[in-house]
Amino acid sequence: MGILEGKNILVTGVLTEGSIAFDVARLCQEQGATVVLTGVGRTLKITQAMGRRLPVEAQVVPLDVTDPEQLGQLADSVREHVPHLDGVVHSIGFAPQNVMGGGFMDGPWEDVATAMHISAYSLKALAEATLPLMSGGGSIVGLTFDGTVAWPVYDWMGVAKAALESTSRYVARDLGPQGIRCNMVSAGPIKTTAAKNIPGFEQMEGTWSERAPLGWDSTATEPTAKAVTALLSDWFPATTGEMVHVDGGVHAMGQ
Repeated sequence: MGILEGKNILVTGVLTEGSIAFDVARLCQEQGATVVLTGVGRTLKITQAMGRRLPVEAQVVPLDVTDPEQLGQLADSVREHVPHLDGVVHSIGFAPQNVMGGGFMDGPWEDVATAMHISAYSLKALAEATLPLMSGGGSIVGLTFDGTVAWPVYDWMGVAKAALESTSRYVARDLGPQGIRCNMVSAGPIKTTAAKNIPGFEQMEGTWSERAPLGWDSTATEPTAKAVTALLSDWFPATTGEMVHVDGGVHAMGQ
C-alpha cells in the first residue's frame, strides 16, 4: 500500500510533463491516490492532455483563481469525480515580466497587484473553495521559492512568494481546528516553463549546485514532488505552518 492509499488529491498547475505539479500528480497516483487536476482558460486542453499522460488518466475541472464564480463552483465540479478531498496542491504563480528582471523600483502597482492576487491570495481562495470537501480534515501543500531573502532578478515575484508563505501560516492557523494542515515546500531553482519566463533566471540557477552541500540538479522535479507527496500523507500529522526546503541545503549555508 502507498502512503496515499484511498485518498483524493486536487492538483493545480499541471501544464507540462516537466512541471513539478505533474510529478506530484504522478507520485500521488503511484502512492494510491485518486487525482483530480485543475485547468484554466485557454490552457485547459493542455492540462487535459497532461492528465491523459499520467499513469491513470486524471479528470480536469476548470479553475481560474481570480474568478469568484469558478471558485464558488469548484467544490461541485470536484464532486462530479470524487466525493471529498484529502489534499490540495497549490502550484499557482504568475507575475508580469515587467515586475521581474531587475527593475524592482519601477514595478507599477497594477502589475504588482496581479502578481500578488494570482501568486499569494490564491492560496487563501483555493483553501476556502475546497473547504467544503475536507470536512474530515486534510492537507494543503503549496510550492514556493524561499521568500525570506531578496534574490537577484526575482523582484516582485519574490515579494509575492513571501506573501504566499505568510498566507500559508494564517491558513494553518485558521483551518487547524478543522484538522486541515497547510505547509509550503521551497524548491531550489528548477528549469520549469515558469522559471524560463523569469528574465535573468540563470543568475539564480547558475551557481546553485556549487553552493548546495548535497548538490543540485535544476532539471529534476522529483525530489520536490516527493516532499509534497509526503506532506499530503498522514506521516506529518502534527506539522502545519511549516516550510520544507528542498534545495540541496543552500538555504542553510552562508554566502
